[in-house]
Amino acid sequence: MGDRHYENNIKDYGGEDLVGSDGKLIDKYCTPLKQGIEHMLERLYTGLENEDDDNYSVYTGIGGIALLHLRLYSYKNSDRGQLECALDCLKPALKRLKGRRISFLCGDAGPLALGAVVYSKLGNTAASADCIKRLEALHKAVCEDPSLPDELLYGRVGYMYALLLVRKHCGNDSIHMDIVLQVYKCVIDSGLHMSQQQRWKHPLMYAWHDKHYLGAAHGLAGIYYMLMQVSDSSVQKYIQELVRPSLEWMLTLQFPSGNCPSSLGSSTGDKLVHWCHGAPGWIHTFVEAYKLFGEDRYLQAAVRCADVIWERGLLRKGYGICHGTTGNAYAFLAMYQLTDDKKYLHRAYEFGMFCIHQRPPRIPDAPYSMFEGLAGTIYFLVELLTPSEARFPAFAF
Repeated sequence: MGDRHYENNIKDYGGEDLVGSDGKLIDKYCTPLKQGIEHMLERLYTGLENEDDDNYSVYTGIGGIALLHLRLYSYKNSDRGQLECALDCLKPALKRLKGRRISFLCGDAGPLALGAVVYSKLGNTAASADCIKRLEALHKAVCEDPSLPDELLYGRVGYMYALLLVRKHCGNDSIHMDIVLQVYKCVIDSGLHMSQQQRWKHPLMYAWHDKHYLGAAHGLAGIYYMLMQVSDSSVQKYIQELVRPSLEWMLTLQFPSGNCPSSLGSSTGDKLVHWCHGAPGWIHTFVEAYKLFGEDRYLQAAVRCADVIWERGLLRKGYGICHGTTGNAYAFLAMYQLTDDKKYLHRAYEFGMFCIHQRPPRIPDAPYSMFEGLAGTIYFLVELLTPSEARFPAFAF
């Protein structure tokens, strides 16, 4: 048992049936999950009564609770009450946003995008359109402010996620594609400039706080992943000529263990197995690269990521999405969707049940939040019931 993770003594997949013809987990596995979800929801609502609601972010604030309610809307058979709860979370934020931060996870783009989606589902087209107008208006600052980073948590691709999310839920005509492409080109130009200035051999290089982070939250894995999410024909040349060779360089950095470094020159070495830093974030990028390019080396890199997550992914830090066990379990769902190998679904399920049955020894700073706390755990458990449809919140589509 290490300082960072529990020893994984869980038996691996033995060939048992897990899903029915409808793609959902069979009742034998659904029942304990649903019981765990309801118990955790009671804990969440009790805990939120004493929480400060001045934090509007999706990452650790009330925006993340709104995102959970949006997911619970479909889980509870299109219960309109869940949308109303989401809106109750968002209304104070929508009145007070100041445009100082621009990403989905930690900025104004999160509440605005969620507001657009929730209002649309409630049938309030005028309010949805107002949220979209305010969201689109942020793009000038995103493209013109040279001090902004390009990463997911605070930066440009984090804003681009918000645009793509609204297009997915409200229709492609809800957000002008030209705005998405302007942000996309800005990210490309930024990466080209840094790579050329610092004389890197791969085309696209990025930094956050003057450090070359490599993971999903602050680094290259997250940026490259988001650049691959835009399917417009005008960006295919960038994906083939710039993103693809940069991914080839990323492949050379994977540790023999299957884990991936958090940053260049990191003192942590082969230690961090989190979505934000390490294999659980990189795996989504490798999976997407395999889908796009069909090269077996991306699949094998993803397999190695999955194996080290199974070995070292039961984290003692907690069960949140960003640097917790449920964030790691999403890696198995991504692999299950890619390969249809039930082994990965079994692993995701066992990680979920571990979170239900064992309380973490360490309490996160935001214990009820989406990305650090209980809301994210619940979100994952709900997703696990229909594994073929699961998507990592605020990252995958």
